[in-house]
Amino acid sequence: MRKPATSTSKAARRPHPKAADALFDAYPAPVKAKLLALRRLIFDTAKTTRGVGALEETLKWGQPSYLTPETGSGSTIRIDQVKPAADQVAVYFHCQTNLVETFRELYPELSYSGNRAILLDVAAKLPEPALRHCVALALTYHSRRKTGSTA
Repeated sequence: MRKPATSTSKAARRPHPKAADALFDAYPAPVKAKLLALRRLIFDTAKTTRGVGALEETLKWGQPSYLTPETGSGSTIRIDQVKPAADQVAVYFHCQTNLVETFRELYPELSYSGNRAILLDVAAKLPEPALRHCVALALTYHSRRKTGSTA
């Protein structure tokens, strides 16, 4: 006799991953390609950054969003096309953190929007080393604050 399903695993509580896939499919092809490259970069960085744990992809404010629910180590990262600019995408960070301020000091060559985003041109090559570092800093933001570390 089969037992009734009573799973309370994290996987069971996560939104269906197809929601994010459907959202990516709605973007124009060049924007979709750049956002998917950012998505890969975020997941790859999470895998290689100590203390991050499994990454969860969900939708927040209608944008693909990346969280660290397993460890609570990081601040949410969101990605989206910059509205109404069809030629730019952004990597968004929580505006009440000092993340973007830190990124500006480390990478003045990047383009920013206030204290909340790194702006990227759709047609330009991703500045991968800088982005990987910024993403790693965001994914470890809470754990670094607990230990008093800034790097």
